[in-house]
Amino acid sequence: LYKREEEVVVKEVSKEEDDARQAEEKLKQCQAAAKRLDNALLVFRRFISEGIELRSPVTKDEIVSEVARQLNVNIYPDNLHLVSPLSSLGEFEVPLRLPRDIPRPEGKLQWTLKVKIRRP
Repeated sequence: LYKREEEVVVKEVSKEEDDARQAEEKLKQCQAAAKRLDNALLVFRRFISEGIELRSPVTKDEIVSEVARQLNVNIYPDNLHLVSPLSSLGEFEVPLRLPRDIPRPEGKLQWTLKVKIRRP
C-alpha cells in the first residue's frame, strides 16, 4: 500500500521573538505568584515564654521555607523586607521586594505577605 508522506510545517522563529515570548511568560508567572503571595495568609505556631513574647522568633529563612511549603511559590530571602525577626504573637504584613515590572495591586503601594503567629 502506498502512504502519502505527511508534510511537516516548521515555523522559523527569530531569537528576538523567542526571547520576547519567554520574557512575557516569565512576567505572567511572576504576576501570578505575586498575587498568590498578596492574597495568602501564612500561619506559624509558636510557644510563648512570657506574655506574648515567643521562645524562638520567626526569621526570614523560616518564612521563605513556609511560603514554599504552604503556597508552592519559591522566593528568596532578599525578596522579604524584614528588618528584625518577628518575636511576638499576632498578625503582620511583611513587605515584598519584587521586580518593578510587576504591576502593584490596585489601591496598594507595595506587595505584602500576611503572616500570622499563634499558639499551638
